Amino acid sequence: MVAIVETEGSDAASGGGLIRSLDWKGAFWVAAGVPPLVLFSIGGIAGTTGKLAFVVWIISMVMGFLQSFTYAEIAGMFANKSGGASVYGATAWLRYSKFIAPLSVWCNWFAWSPVLSLGCAIAAGYILNALFPIPGADSQMVVEWITAHAGSITADSPRVAEWLAANAGKSPQDAITALISADGVAAFTPAIRSWSLVTFDIPFLAKASLNATFIIGGILMLIIFAIQHRGILGTANVQKWLAIIVLVPLLIIGLFPIFSGQIDMINVTNLLPPTAAYAATDGTWSNGGWTLFLGGLYIAAWSTYGFETAVCYTRELKNPQTDTFKAIFYSGLLCCLFFFLIPFTFQGVLGHSGMLSPGIVDGSGVAEALAGLVHGGKIVTQLLVILMIMALILAIMTAMAGSSRTLYQGSKDGWLPKYLDHVNEHGAPTRAMWTDFAFNLLLLAIASDTAGYFFVLAVSNVGYIIFNFLNLNAGWIHRMDSGHVERPWKAPTWLIGLNTVLAFVNALFLGAGAKVWGYSNALWVGFIFAALILPVFAYRHFVRDGGRFPEGAMDDLGLVGQDLGVKKAGILPYLALAAGLAVVLVANVIFQLPA
Repeated sequence: MVAIVETEGSDAASGGGLIRSLDWKGAFWVAAGVPPLVLFSIGGIAGTTGKLAFVVWIISMVMGFLQSFTYAEIAGMFANKSGGASVYGATAWLRYSKFIAPLSVWCNWFAWSPVLSLGCAIAAGYILNALFPIPGADSQMVVEWITAHAGSITADSPRVAEWLAANAGKSPQDAITALISADGVAAFTPAIRSWSLVTFDIPFLAKASLNATFIIGGILMLIIFAIQHRGILGTANVQKWLAIIVLVPLLIIGLFPIFSGQIDMINVTNLLPPTAAYAATDGTWSNGGWTLFLGGLYIAAWSTYGFETAVCYTRELKNPQTDTFKAIFYSGLLCCLFFFLIPFTFQGVLGHSGMLSPGIVDGSGVAEALAGLVHGGKIVTQLLVILMIMALILAIMTAMAGSSRTLYQGSKDGWLPKYLDHVNEHGAPTRAMWTDFAFNLLLLAIASDTAGYFFVLAVSNVGYIIFNFLNLNAGWIHRMDSGHVERPWKAPTWLIGLNTVLAFVNALFLGAGAKVWGYSNALWVGFIFAALILPVFAYRHFVRDGGRFPEGAMDDLGLVGQDLGVKKAGILPYLALAAGLAVVLVANVIFQLPA
């Protein structure tokens, strides 16, 4: 081990490799940005699944915790690799198809990387609300404006007719009241809130806008880049204090309503799906109800499974043989606490209708809701706004650290473009970080409104479920093909088997749930985006590298040269792939949204 430390340290110092500078606590703190992810989609899942929302979070977190034991085992096999479970699991598929390994790595990256853009979009929203607030319809200046302009809209106005056409059953007076109220709010809304440098459509995807949210979000990403430029140890130190500042108050806020008796049991009983997405009325366990429920489990997985990022830093751990398992296990326990507690408290106090508030759905009103849980006034609300921005930065830091190392290791192993194989003098994979930054600038332009936000989330999660499926199956493939490789920690065989079953359960979530988030084609867009890596890998491997993997890419498996070893699992991996695809396609046909 001493020889490894000295060699890698010298390489890193000259810009040639990552630095072994972390213990398991450091990796734990870097992964501590995962619990705040509950705030990214807590409103969306409540709108989609109704009173079932907190149950969805609990089920999803339990699944994520169980699955992490497979990841902990295979991560321990690769003391000399970074990049996380997608890298360690991808090696299991190499014997069966060279193209599946890069697919796993790519899908994990484009699932995790959008945390940067989504988090920065929400944080920018908080900053805009603090500096340039939109007045309420009941504010004094708006009320005075409405009074002064009471006769500006008449019943025969074309605007009234248009409003009535979109709001069946309402009267002309209802239309006049709504329209003049909206005009009053617009009259006092700061111009920056509607400013946009340019707005354009991305064919077959979504509308993008270079607006104030985009500008502020881009600046935030640059700040986070600067912090991570110093290397993983510096990142872990910043994360530690951010996590303490963010998670301790969040824990207190989550517990206070329970001990103060604010939980209304009506809000967490009689558990039924809603009649439709974002409907405030209870539905039934019909096909449509099950589809909404599975859609909630689909999107929750993007957050609850995310602590597997704790094993992204195996190559940077001082003692990977013991620290790898500790990092993911204790990160999982931390996530269980927050993903169980926060959704239950939110729903128990706010109820289903409260969770449908636009500010909860798009994330911009979560700080105000948190203040309400502890009966905080304006000062407490402002402090919680700052806390929310720090929580988002915590999550973004985690995502950039993990996703950039996935790109770096994918390049080192010959799966991704060669230029990503670079670190600076601090051992930070800066080219991978710049790639993350550029990709997320595009996503930030899309995610600047609520509809685009959930489009990015739904499509990126297609990649995450694909990665999850491949890597849970990698557990048993590694057992069969690489049983000779030492495992510092070995999961019980029954748990490897259970997690294989959960891989297919996740495939069910993917097939049924991707369509729930406002885009019926999200599954197919996700598949197309996943397939983009195939020509990229083909060029890297067959043109750039002459059909050979880089030297040392498979040393951890005890494989020498280009010999990929014997396919001891035989036809089973191919059958697993076929069965998984069948589950996705059949579920996509069977499960349909409520009419």
